[in-house]
Amino acid sequence: MKTQTIDRRVEILERKVEKLETLPDRVTALEVQISEFRAEVRTEFSATRSELRGEMGELREGLRGEMRAMGEDLRGEIGTMAERLRGEMRTMGDALRGEISTMGDALRGEMRTMAEGLRGEMRTMNDETLAQMRALHEDVIARFNLLDEHPRWKRTTAPRRRKR
Repeated sequence: MKTQTIDRRVEILERKVEKLETLPDRVTALEVQISEFRAEVRTEFSATRSELRGEMGELREGLRGEMRAMGEDLRGEIGTMAERLRGEMRTMGDALRGEISTMGDALRGEMRTMAEGLRGEMRTMNDETLAQMRALHEDVIARFNLLDEHPRWKRTTAPRRRKR
């Protein structure tokens, strides 16, 4: 390190101190600039917020209008579809009623036919039963007559009458 003279060192120190003396003015100037910048930024942000609020309000109103229009359109479409579906349901209901009526008539016809068949079968069975009963009755009468004719089984007295 070179040795410097005291005069030289004092001179350097004085220059540095002079520079440092201008520093408060520069800091003050910087403070003013920062304050001005803050005020400008605040004003700009406030203006930007106001603009955004306005734009968002316009968007909100626009969207509400679109939603109302879409809601009305949807209500109209739903109403149209409901009427169409009601018409289809009426048509299907009428068709089903017709089918049910036709099937009911056919079923009634089948039931009548079956009833007549069953009545015929019942008459036939009744006639057969009556014929078998007559045959059995005649057989019993014939056996009684045989018993009456047989000498060992002949009645000696008149049959007893029951009291009523």
